[in-house]
Amino acid sequence: MAVTGDGRRVYDISFLPLAAGAGLLGGAMNALAGGGTFATMPALIVLGLPSPIANATSNVALQPGAIASAWTYRDGLAPLGGLSLRALTIITFIGGLGGSLLLVATPVRTFDVIVPWLLLMATLVLAFGKHASNALHSRVAIGRRTLIVVQFLLGIYGGYFGGGVGLMMTAAWGLLAGHAPHHLAAPRTLMLAMANAAAATIFVSSAMVVWQFAVPMMLGGIVGGILGARLGRILPPYIIRIVTLLVTAGMTVVFFIRAYH
Repeated sequence: MAVTGDGRRVYDISFLPLAAGAGLLGGAMNALAGGGTFATMPALIVLGLPSPIANATSNVALQPGAIASAWTYRDGLAPLGGLSLRALTIITFIGGLGGSLLLVATPVRTFDVIVPWLLLMATLVLAFGKHASNALHSRVAIGRRTLIVVQFLLGIYGGYFGGGVGLMMTAAWGLLAGHAPHHLAAPRTLMLAMANAAAATIFVSSAMVVWQFAVPMMLGGIVGGILGARLGRILPPYIIRIVTLLVTAGMTVVFFIRAYH
């Protein structure tokens, strides 16, 4: 990255293939289990973007891929926990708007300190969420209102950061609605797309998107989203879980070192 005499930032376009490759991986991860931000945001930071700008650019870039994945999975869409998909979509979209507005107001240094903890939370959800969900679901009866509140909070998280929100949705729906993870790919990708869409409207209007990286990442994300959705139908769930856990754990360590070293 360079700064011109009038203060404008100029980014090195020779790294566009890295942006496209990160988009491909991020789109595939979102389709398979969620967590595409773990691939795209670090790549954008390497390319010179401040972390909130990298997060916003990543969010917008992954949006078309999320839509492509949701379309590929459309046959698996169904209501959850007594709530219609329309209701879940509205709740997630409103939460996403709130989370994205919160990001716009967050200083860069504050965001840098917060991000590793958000990544750690997502990693722990992936590692232990299924077991915790099964244990709690066997002991606790949780109603529809709780699902509404939790989905709204997930929408806020998705709009603010989004890393691992798909994993969190899978764990939450398993607890609150009693659904097995392998039945949740379709609604998860749709809700990811809704949270991203809400955030994208705020990030674009706030000029937080670096388009020269967002566009190639977007194209890679579309291809990755389609391929990931197709792979998700044939790959064993434990393979998807192991690979996603390795990526999320690795990125968590990197971001802790970056923030606190």
